[in-house]
Amino acid sequence: METVHKKSGRLHIYVRQDKYKGEIKSKNWVGRTYHKGKQKIFSSGTVDLDQAIVILEKWYDDLIANKLEANINKAQPPPTETQAQPPPTETQAQPPPTETQAQPPPTETQAQPPPTETTQAQAPAEKNINRETQNKSTNDLKSGEKNVKLSIFAKLKNIKFSKKEKKVGNNSKNLKINQIKDTFQKFFKSKVSKMSVAGEEIVGIDISPDAIHVAQVNKDKDEKWILDKFSYRLLDKEKIGDNLLENKDYLSDEIKLALANAKITTTNVALSIPVTSAIIQVVTSPLMSEEELTKAIETDSLWDNLVQITDNLNDYSIFHQVINRNSKNNTMEILFVASKLSDVNAFSSIIKKASLNPVIMDVRCFTLKNAYDNISISGGIKQNSAIMEFGLEENYLMIIHNNTPIITHIFLRPQEKQSILEANLTKDNDESQNVIRRYAMQIKQAISDYEAKYESKINSINIVSNLKNVKELIPLFTKNLPTTGFKMFNPLVTMSIPEYNKAKINNENTSILTSSIGLAFRKLDVFGYYKFVTAVKNINLLPNRDAVKQQNKMKFLSGFALKGVAGAVGAIYLFLIIFSFFQINFNKEKLLAFDQIQAEFNKVNEKYTKLDNKKNEMIVALKLGNKVTSNQSASYRALAQITRSVPVRVQFSKLEFDGAQNITINGSAFSDQDILNFIANLNEKSLIEQASLASMNVPTTEGEQSSANKKGFTILCKLKGV
Repeated sequence: METVHKKSGRLHIYVRQDKYKGEIKSKNWVGRTYHKGKQKIFSSGTVDLDQAIVILEKWYDDLIANKLEANINKAQPPPTETQAQPPPTETQAQPPPTETQAQPPPTETQAQPPPTETTQAQAPAEKNINRETQNKSTNDLKSGEKNVKLSIFAKLKNIKFSKKEKKVGNNSKNLKINQIKDTFQKFFKSKVSKMSVAGEEIVGIDISPDAIHVAQVNKDKDEKWILDKFSYRLLDKEKIGDNLLENKDYLSDEIKLALANAKITTTNVALSIPVTSAIIQVVTSPLMSEEELTKAIETDSLWDNLVQITDNLNDYSIFHQVINRNSKNNTMEILFVASKLSDVNAFSSIIKKASLNPVIMDVRCFTLKNAYDNISISGGIKQNSAIMEFGLEENYLMIIHNNTPIITHIFLRPQEKQSILEANLTKDNDESQNVIRRYAMQIKQAISDYEAKYESKINSINIVSNLKNVKELIPLFTKNLPTTGFKMFNPLVTMSIPEYNKAKINNENTSILTSSIGLAFRKLDVFGYYKFVTAVKNINLLPNRDAVKQQNKMKFLSGFALKGVAGAVGAIYLFLIIFSFFQINFNKEKLLAFDQIQAEFNKVNEKYTKLDNKKNEMIVALKLGNKVTSNQSASYRALAQITRSVPVRVQFSKLEFDGAQNITINGSAFSDQDILNFIANLNEKSLIEQASLASMNVPTTEGEQSSANKKGFTILCKLKGV
């Protein structure tokens, strides 16, 4: 802001930039003075300083002579006095007057201390100045509290730091931002994954030669599981025959009836395949990253080396999950689960025939573990235990170690299975007792191997069986393994059962519900939540499982998740808009002094440019001086001889000395003969062994008219050795 002092310093004339709604509308010279203890301001209405001085001095003289006040009193009522207000914001600024408008006299305000040159001037008054002044003062009084709050906010923003502190603060700020960003991403992924898992409705369907069980679970307000919907259908053995998968139409009809009886409406199904139809191994592999592991699987080299399968791997649906990484031994353990595609497609086709959508295909043993995990978590302390499935189709022992299943298959011949089915414990020499004894020996061997390897004792074995006489056979297991407890597994022990489902449950043997309930616990994991929780809760042998995940992921994101993200983005934008609004207001005061700062910068930059050019010239001179060693008499005398050899019409532009025997001379001459004379003069000198012309050119020096007539040259001089 340029200020001109007139009238012995009593009248201040300065340039004011009138703004209207944030835009500069005009620049004019304004006069300001103090009269009778009150500040007086008047706009000249012109940008011409000479005209403004005449107008403003006349206004000042009239003011001193009290003529202006007399005219005001005649024209209109006296204006009301208002208290001094802070400079108006953009929303309070009045439209600027044009140069042709007559400027009314200024309003009177209470006495103020003498203002500095950077003080913002008040807006020019219009013809209705009194009314506008009254309205403005009223608005200012109403917004007093807001101005106080804004001033506190401005104080916080005006805190300044030194350069060193600012740099450290920026690094710390960036680090905190990155930490907050990582924390937010982890939190978002965890929460969204849990929500997607919890929000997906799935019905568990267990298909066995005896019956079809369907179950759907839910949680109450206390986060306890409820057997919300349940039903079953006993199968006709004559219709089933020896092969369960050959009667798909019959099975699909029974599934429809079971779902209708349970009033289940969801079409997403989790089903299981028998353990005998799956290959389950925990293999040890060299430690690899996820990318390396993926590449090894894609090239079909991993499973060929780790898993011994005689059939073609392309005939199998394979699922894998890294369950342990040991960086100390540079190894990792991978859970490998595979099943023939023919079996997987056969079970899937049964579900599809029932107009359902198979989204998860698990192995039966892992469905039992899901039910077992639920009881273990709800029961609190988890003791070392095992699950044994005992029946005519499935016979195996599953020991769970660190959430990893260790499965041992129990071998039974067909006649032994028949003996168990027809067991008569009243007979002393009943064959079933011998079968149970051999069965128990295999169990004992599996437990002994586990306890020797992991130094952990198995306390009890939970039995899952669909045999009608299983309770009669349990004492035989206890007799052969007296140190190990055997008990029937009850998957409903920690679950709430509504009254409408209690009548459907066979309380004598609830273990037959284990697989269907374990399947009901399975949720379609589309965001990888179970990948970081436990491997066996993430198993899915469906060949199209990636497509199913992607489809449900898009479905989830298009619903709640998309709305949540949109809300979060909207909140961020709202915050940025509010922050930008305050930041713009904060920067306006600084922008007022931009022209002055720019002018100062240009002056400093001009000085810097001159100094920088001088520095570059000195650097060039120093480089030339470093190459010429002045303390050697031979080189000094040689340079003197070169100087004396220069003809009148020859000029030097550059001379380089390599510090040994070679000197390169660059310059220009008016003719070729001048260059030849120069070379001849050099060859006549005693200290120059040979001078020769290296090159010639036409100089292109700008601004010299005679440069077109000159010829540039480069001469190489070889000094005589000393």
